[in-house]
Amino acid sequence: MKKLLWILMLQVPFTYTLAQHNLKNGFDKEEYIKLMYISSRQTDTPWVSPKYPIPDGFQMIYRSAVTGLDNRWDLWLNSNQQLAVISIRGTTQKGISWLENFFAAMQPAQGSIQISKHYTFTYKMAHDARAAVHTGWLIATACLSQTIIPKIDSLYSTGVKNILIVGHSQGGAIAFLLTAHLHYLQQAQQLPKDIFFKTYCSAAPKPGNIYFAYDYESYTQQGLAYNIINTADWVPETPATIQTVNDFNEVNPFTDIRKSTKKQKIGTKIAIRTVYRNLVHPTSKAQRKNQKYLGKKVYKIVKKTLPELKLQAYTKSSYYVRAGNIITLNGDDEYFHLFPQDKNKVFTHHSWESYLYLINKYNDAIKSKP
Repeated sequence: MKKLLWILMLQVPFTYTLAQHNLKNGFDKEEYIKLMYISSRQTDTPWVSPKYPIPDGFQMIYRSAVTGLDNRWDLWLNSNQQLAVISIRGTTQKGISWLENFFAAMQPAQGSIQISKHYTFTYKMAHDARAAVHTGWLIATACLSQTIIPKIDSLYSTGVKNILIVGHSQGGAIAFLLTAHLHYLQQAQQLPKDIFFKTYCSAAPKPGNIYFAYDYESYTQQGLAYNIINTADWVPETPATIQTVNDFNEVNPFTDIRKSTKKQKIGTKIAIRTVYRNLVHPTSKAQRKNQKYLGKKVYKIVKKTLPELKLQAYTKSSYYVRAGNIITLNGDDEYFHLFPQDKNKVFTHHSWESYLYLINKYNDAIKSKP
């Protein structure tokens, strides 16, 4: 009898653990489709999508007020599975929402920004001090976090420890930064470490520089975050990236060209240094212009919406790269028959319809390994 009681006692915590962590690592096609259905409920976007069915068991329990640069998020809950979804809205038709995308000068991935006199957002989105992120989407993350973090705390108090994060387009870009922010809050013990976050960034632009990407991938590469891309979609190719010699790791042969060519013959040395100047100076100049127009000038316009906004000094980089585990969706002849290339319809390949069509044809046999 005592042996039986011991067996039952051992089984109780094991069963509890399974119930509390029903999310699994790795890309789940059906999970992504359900999240796209939820994401599509954010209908006030420039491209019109049909109302897809609400996934079984889910209901929207909260919609935030509009904040920041026309940002908003929804909270969905499947109470039977103790599973929550944070759904982040993408770009809207308002000019300030588009301006958020163009606010592409980079901020350090650690530090603080003042949104208002009453709210300063202190954050860490990468361990590497060289990491940097998109300013506009950092502001959005700051503003949305004011309500997201308290809601996560409330969910946790009711036993919900499994949270999916989804965003399409601009929403996907913000989802990158939110995921990083939540990860480091957990590392700092400001959020419980037994909350399981899993992220799907759909049709998302590039969120930051290579050092942010390295850092983000270091803790999500075991199947905790995915970046789903339609190869015919132009949005994941943005923002425009400019790589200079200063974007390389510190140990490289490019930064100090004089030292690298010191042992070369005089003719070779002159030739290499001439080519180097002709290649390096234009990219450095382009980076400075990028920061001037997509940083300082955009900032002046954004201040009309957020008059108390104060930022850190911009990072001297415009080296944007993709991040996360990539799920690549390639269109075939049938796809391009249904979604033809038309320069007058620039969002054809960026729509929920195109992504859902391609994911439904996605071969499970080639899905990325956890």
